[in-house]
Amino acid sequence: MTSDGMVHNTFQIERTYPQPPARVYAAFAQPEKKRKWYADSGQEDEAYEMEFKPGGAEFHRYRFKKGHPIAGMTIENRGTFEDIVPDKRIVQTATMKLNGTVISVVLVTLEFNEKDGGTELVCTHQGVFYEGSGGWEMRRQGWEKLFEKLETALSA
Repeated sequence: MTSDGMVHNTFQIERTYPQPPARVYAAFAQPEKKRKWYADSGQEDEAYEMEFKPGGAEFHRYRFKKGHPIAGMTIENRGTFEDIVPDKRIVQTATMKLNGTVISVVLVTLEFNEKDGGTELVCTHQGVFYEGSGGWEMRRQGWEKLFEKLETALSA
């Protein structure tokens, strides 16, 4: 941790899905598919928009429901797709705000590798986390839960 409370961190999550890379990639690339497992979080979703192309934007805003440790607070994720190689790679930068205050800035690389007829998904997450962000551990837990939801969505 730096003297002003910033934490820099990189983590990697690997998951294997029985579906081919094109199908797993489509779950990230097609807004209607991604919204189902990514944006419909069980919170009070207020907005979700995605323009999937290099330089395109993604925006998600939601409010935590009653019973959550930070109930009533709003999260905003605003990202830019920096690099896209169909069925192979997505690179995105993103800023997260909690009640209007920036709590993190990240670079996320998703790799879709063919493995035994299925897909090995490799997510490399690099970021800076500011005070009030909950830290990188919380972000990793969030991605782990999202990949579980992705697995369910792909099985449907």
